[in-house]
Amino acid sequence: MAGEEGPTTESGLFELDAVVVGQPKRSRWRRYVGPALAVSTAQGTPLAWVRYTDDTYSVLTTTSGEFIVRIEQFGPAEFRFTDAADREVGTAGARGFSKTRQLRLQTEQGRRLFLTRPGLLYIEWHLTETDPEGDPAPEILGRVTVSTIDSWIGLQQYVVEMGPRLDASERRTVVASVVCLHLLRRPPGASTAPA
Repeated sequence: MAGEEGPTTESGLFELDAVVVGQPKRSRWRRYVGPALAVSTAQGTPLAWVRYTDDTYSVLTTTSGEFIVRIEQFGPAEFRFTDAADREVGTAGARGFSKTRQLRLQTEQGRRLFLTRPGLLYIEWHLTETDPEGDPAPEILGRVTVSTIDSWIGLQQYVVEMGPRLDASERRTVVASVVCLHLLRRPPGASTAPA
């Protein structure tokens, strides 16, 4: 896997073939004040943090505090990603009754991608370039596997695997969309039961 040493810059983070986005472990008895989500290598080396600034903004920064991307939520299921210059670098959105079944992504270069869960009971999401509901067998460009890492508190973890056909800016969109997926399943201040 490229960059296994633990990249410390934004570009290094998005050169990895796999990252883990998850809620950091916390005490069951004390109020938690750390980041909402942590991004790490598959081996557990911390790379970045996601902090909620309010109900509509999340900020992804490196562990040293360097700004990577801001995730802004419009309405119940529309998101926009911006860089430090406030330039749009991607979007994500869900449609329909079940907002946690498919996210439609658009990268900085305008490439459209779909992050889709094949069924309500599946724990794996597939990243494709065409809508799986319209094309019976689209090429899978990546996967996101969801799991609960602490059943008592209900902490969630997302293993994000990305194929070689995605460049760094597209991988940035995918990682930001996983934050959106978590926000749709577990909005700030909501119960611990995932959608």
